[in-house]
Amino acid sequence: MDFSDNEELAQFRSGLRSWLREHVIEREEDESPALFLKRWHQVLFQGGWVGLSWPEEYGGRGLSNAYDVVLNEEIGASGAPDAPRIGYMGRAFLQWGTEEQRKRFLPRLLSGEDYWCQGFSEPGAGSDLANLSTRAVKDGSSYRISGQKVWTSFAEYADYAILLARTGEPGGRHKGVSAFVVSMDSPGIEVRPIIAATGESEFCEMFFDGVEVAEENRIGVEGDGWPIAMMTVAYERGAADVGYLSKFGAALRELRGLLGDRVHQDASTRRRVADLEVRYRILSQHVRRRLTERDSGDVLPGPEMSVDKLLMTDVDQALHRTAVDLLGASVLLEPGDAPWLQRYVYARAASIYGGAEQIQLNIIAQRVLGMPR
Repeated sequence: MDFSDNEELAQFRSGLRSWLREHVIEREEDESPALFLKRWHQVLFQGGWVGLSWPEEYGGRGLSNAYDVVLNEEIGASGAPDAPRIGYMGRAFLQWGTEEQRKRFLPRLLSGEDYWCQGFSEPGAGSDLANLSTRAVKDGSSYRISGQKVWTSFAEYADYAILLARTGEPGGRHKGVSAFVVSMDSPGIEVRPIIAATGESEFCEMFFDGVEVAEENRIGVEGDGWPIAMMTVAYERGAADVGYLSKFGAALRELRGLLGDRVHQDASTRRRVADLEVRYRILSQHVRRRLTERDSGDVLPGPEMSVDKLLMTDVDQALHRTAVDLLGASVLLEPGDAPWLQRYVYARAASIYGGAEQIQLNIIAQRVLGMPR
């Protein structure tokens, strides 16, 4: 398969590269990471670079998925902030939502006017998501939702959450789960930030005490929540869909700059950086191949996305482990928050969040390769 740019894609890449040279923004003092990324998202949208493969009627540009890969590659190569992490968040509406929901939510999601979070994991339902216990009880034309969610990224800044709750019998596992859009300013919601080992509070706990959600904010029919959740997490495991391809590219570029002439003068350093380049390129080309196949066959992501997740974990942890090794004491002695050390600590969780590494291997073995349980 030929992964080189055709003429139109090459022109797009060139235009994007020129635009990035003029429009990359810097994080302001005391600006939270979430609000910085939201501001960058809005700048990208104003430039016409968000929602490239999304339908035009909902604010996208109707291009092929290959353009999303180029966007990630060029953002990473320029050292710009991450590409917006929305590629997975609104896909459920395209497949399961009503036309009214699509027109109501998707344009503002793509423009960055609304910030979204994902209320899936619970204290007793992380990798075993089917064990969730948050309840949604029908009350006339609405539902009353009670329960707890945890490890919800940037929930304290979110306007809306896509929430999973059990509408069927307790303990029903995959059956009786429904998906809802919940406005985060609804009465009965409490959000508590969690201070992570990095010192930042990206993750939050969310508590729901009889929160009223209109029936029109249910996604799909009652009980359809499990396939919606599986499609959402499949997109979440895509390096282009969550902006991680751009994140890794920018980090690799920054590392090469910090190492300077060592990359050329020291053979050991050169080998280790080359190894990272190869890992990153494998991930990038794998993503492009998969998205090209999705374009040609209109195929929704499935269990094969676990391969993406494993490749992302490999790049993330190898990149930051190598950075700590090569940068040495300077990583620990940097003034301020020592960002490379923070990134290294964060990368250690890559084999857990979004589905543990062991879970991904089981999915590939059973659902992709057809091996017995």
